[in-house]
Amino acid sequence: MSGRSIVPRALPRTVRVLAALALAAALTAGCSTPQPRVTGAAEEGDGLVRGEPAPSAASPFWVDPDSDAARQVRAWEKEGRDAEAKMLRRISERPVADWPAWDDPAPGIRSAVRSAARTKKTVVLVAYNIPHRDCGLYSAGGAKDADAYRSWIGEFAGAVGDAPAIVILEPDALPHITDGCTPPEHHAERYQLLSEAVETLKALPDTKVYLDAGNPDWIDEPAKMAQPLREAGVERADGFSLNVSNFQSNDSVKTYAEQLSDAVGGSHFVIDTSRNGNGPLSGGREEAWCNPPGRGLGTPPTTDTGDERLDAYLWIKRPGDSDGTCRGGPPAGDWWPEYALGLARRAAS
Repeated sequence: MSGRSIVPRALPRTVRVLAALALAAALTAGCSTPQPRVTGAAEEGDGLVRGEPAPSAASPFWVDPDSDAARQVRAWEKEGRDAEAKMLRRISERPVADWPAWDDPAPGIRSAVRSAARTKKTVVLVAYNIPHRDCGLYSAGGAKDADAYRSWIGEFAGAVGDAPAIVILEPDALPHITDGCTPPEHHAERYQLLSEAVETLKALPDTKVYLDAGNPDWIDEPAKMAQPLREAGVERADGFSLNVSNFQSNDSVKTYAEQLSDAVGGSHFVIDTSRNGNGPLSGGREEAWCNPPGRGLGTPPTTDTGDERLDAYLWIKRPGDSDGTCRGGPPAGDWWPEYALGLARRAAS
């Protein structure tokens, strides 16, 4: 496994899907992704409601006005915890990715798209439902079979429609082929499904697609990721993503990305900077990927990167979501306000 507990979350509001996935005992280099949330609020058309969009400064990306961080800010303000609320705005007023629900992605995507349209912003979405996901570890699950996945991606794409969007396609799916975690009998199907997903999403008029390629601490030789990316159709995508839910520094990730880009014909890339402001946990400590102490928010989301191949810094992992029950955290994907506040206090900028 990547060393991240990848447990996507999706749509904000009342009812959370407590998909408390079986916690595997032996995990390695760095895995943790948000858990989809389901809303019970009503809105004509699909049963979902979003509030007024939050401010997003110069970023072109949509800010969820009903994120956990935004609700925490409001709660702390009511409690008179003004200093902490102000600090947490470093998260609540910046765009983070939405992780649409595994069973029914369309309502949440449509809700996000409507909210984003009010301020003419781009939504950032993560498609995370590949069959045999996460090798049966922390985030085991995914679509039950290939046809179910094709249907899910079709619903996902249909809900995006002509809205401006960025899609991070299947975190860990290709690195798990490369590191041998995904059994060989599933490789051909996975490549086919990813290739088809790229085609489906790129048929939309204003959607960019980035295939996930892990992080430098996981697959340490960039060349090992080149063929998997090609098999999955990176030449038809907009590029690849790196450092999703991990803590590797911008410099190390960019060096890796440039080498991998060279190996696949100059592909562009995006980098998750949600929690890498202080880099990774040092000292080779166990489960360095799981709620490591002393971490901070990284570069705020922006397309102003100063690198023609680096399309954007993004907050793909939702900062403040737990990586798992390690180090006193709540279950993977659950909101952890104390950890979020620590990230904000130690923000790189």
